[in-house]
Amino acid sequence: MTLEEIHGQEPVPASHDWMQGAGKALHELLVSAQRRGCLTAGVYESAKLMNVDADNVAFCVLAADEEDEGDIALQIHFTLIQAFCCENAIDIVRVNDVGKLAAIVGPSEESGEPRDLHCILITNPNEDGWKDPALEKLNSFCEERRNGNDWVPAITLPE
Repeated sequence: MTLEEIHGQEPVPASHDWMQGAGKALHELLVSAQRRGCLTAGVYESAKLMNVDADNVAFCVLAADEEDEGDIALQIHFTLIQAFCCENAIDIVRVNDVGKLAAIVGPSEESGEPRDLHCILITNPNEDGWKDPALEKLNSFCEERRNGNDWVPAITLPE
């Protein structure tokens, strides 16, 4: 018997609530980071930033649609970025909808062109660190998932 059965309650899938909360937190974090100028988008731009200033990277998002799954070069980049993030204790998540990310982040401010959103880094704006509640919630989510051996959890962004 489960605890819910003993108390006559319907069991609630905890992972679904966690995932919804993580999706909302990621949305909030992306909006906040972009407003603060702490968002770097693009596989190559992210790799350059990690090479130069890895200590200021606070969070990493990897995004791929179904058609991107067959892109071997992109998958190699993802593997290298994941390894770098794990080595440098940077929390990382995957998102399976680049279109939703594009709706949140939008086009490049400089050129107005769509940008590469396959990799997004969130950086700390200063040495004191960034005390964003959404970032803290995502860090807790990632830590919880790592405890269950899910090193790069997938998050679904809200509609």
